[in-house]
Amino acid sequence: MNAATGTILGQRYALTEPIAAGGMGQVWKATDTVLDRTVAVKLLNPALSQQRGFLERFRAEARNSAALHHRNITTVFDYGEDEGSAYLVMELVAGQPLSQLIAEQGTLSAQTAASILIQAANALEAAHQAGVVHRDVKPANILVTPDGTAKLTDFGISRLVDSAPLTQTGEILGTAQYLSPEQVVGHSATASSDIYALGVVGHEMLTGERPFQGETIMATAMAHLNQPPPSLPDSVPAGIRKVITSALAREPADRPATAAAMARSLGMADVAIAPGTPVGPRAGLTRAMPVPAVPPPTQVMAAPDLASQPTGTPRRRSGSRPAWLLGATAAGGLLGLAAFALPGSNDSAQTPAVPAKTPQTSNQNATPTTSTTAIARPAEASPTPGRLNRARARARGHDNKKDGKQ
Repeated sequence: MNAATGTILGQRYALTEPIAAGGMGQVWKATDTVLDRTVAVKLLNPALSQQRGFLERFRAEARNSAALHHRNITTVFDYGEDEGSAYLVMELVAGQPLSQLIAEQGTLSAQTAASILIQAANALEAAHQAGVVHRDVKPANILVTPDGTAKLTDFGISRLVDSAPLTQTGEILGTAQYLSPEQVVGHSATASSDIYALGVVGHEMLTGERPFQGETIMATAMAHLNQPPPSLPDSVPAGIRKVITSALAREPADRPATAAAMARSLGMADVAIAPGTPVGPRAGLTRAMPVPAVPPPTQVMAAPDLASQPTGTPRRRSGSRPAWLLGATAAGGLLGLAAFALPGSNDSAQTPAVPAKTPQTSNQNATPTTSTTAIARPAEASPTPGRLNRARARARGHDNKKDGKQ
């Protein structure tokens, strides 16, 4: 099918004007003639539909996207096929891609960047909770409305984590500038890979440049493995710099544990983001997109339990004790050994006063009880009968002397 203005898909959706074109197809503005509403229709490239795996991938986008319901994710309404062409019907977002904003403005303010990153991270958290990895997070797939709402779109190459992969052996899906190091070496994309890509997006918003860019696609991909990310300018608040640097860590275990954790950290960063605050410093952007309110940390979606995290998400040691507690426990053990090794009489060594043991509980994270009494008491051991008699004899002699003097 050759799409054109006036084309009707599935006897329902009338194409009105083209919006954008990409590797997988075209996006059209259309009218739903049944519900009488304006929608966006994504048409799969007819040439791709003939290639092995692409039609399955497009269907997977429909299933994955339709299962996601979040204010920062574009809503999928319908899926269909007409004369060999597959299409996806979505909500029409009245905004522009983040990539266009960056191209027009050069750099975005720290407030704007933090707001968009928080919203995108919350969208990723919702997807990851549903077991969906986006695998192509980039500015072109983040739509920003005039009121500052960011919506993550195009789950076209995403897949359910537990489903069979649709890629052929050795095939890498994604955009080279936003590929995580683990994807470059051929590992499957995970929730942590999406977090890495979002870190790249954050760096690009704040500098106007991608942190990794080579002369070829391969050189760009290898830069993620062989080069450290460039430092962000000192003008970027330290809190935001720290979060983005963490997201760009080469090792997944060194990145934020979840997208929700990344959103929380950005919400607590040292940058003022208040409701109704205009985006600056560029006047054109200020008029176009005021920053929305950033939800307080208690409203951010909580991090999932490890058991519910998507496969491949780096697992943290939840039972780890803080360093000070481990140090205190070790020090307490050394002091206890030293106390019982102190020199003393045989009597005191035979009958040390050890306090009764406290019944153990099932709470393994509770601070271990170190009895300071057990450490101090060996030097104050109760006297044996022999010692007691000698002490009484000395006392009687002392009293006799006093009586003689009187």
